[in-house]
Amino acid sequence: MAQLDLIAAQLSAALDRLEEAVVPLKDARTREAELAAEVAALREERERLLSRIAELDEEARALGAVTDEVEGRLDNAITEIRAALAR
Repeated sequence: MAQLDLIAAQLSAALDRLEEAVVPLKDARTREAELAAEVAALREERERLLSRIAELDEEARALGAVTDEVEGRLDNAITEIRAALAR
């Protein structure tokens, strides 16, 4: 009977160690799920930001074209004013 008690104690100790080992694994899996969700959210935000950057690039090109047109008109107006003043 003493042998059986010893084996039962060893089994109990082994089960305790196993339970202790499982806790960090469970925590790691929980953290992995949280990180996976965070990565997915960051990917979505990245796509949204890339889309916004593309929109802003297009807007900058359009503003550049308007600026060039205004610059040309101002240059022509200055030239006409100088010509008128020279007469």
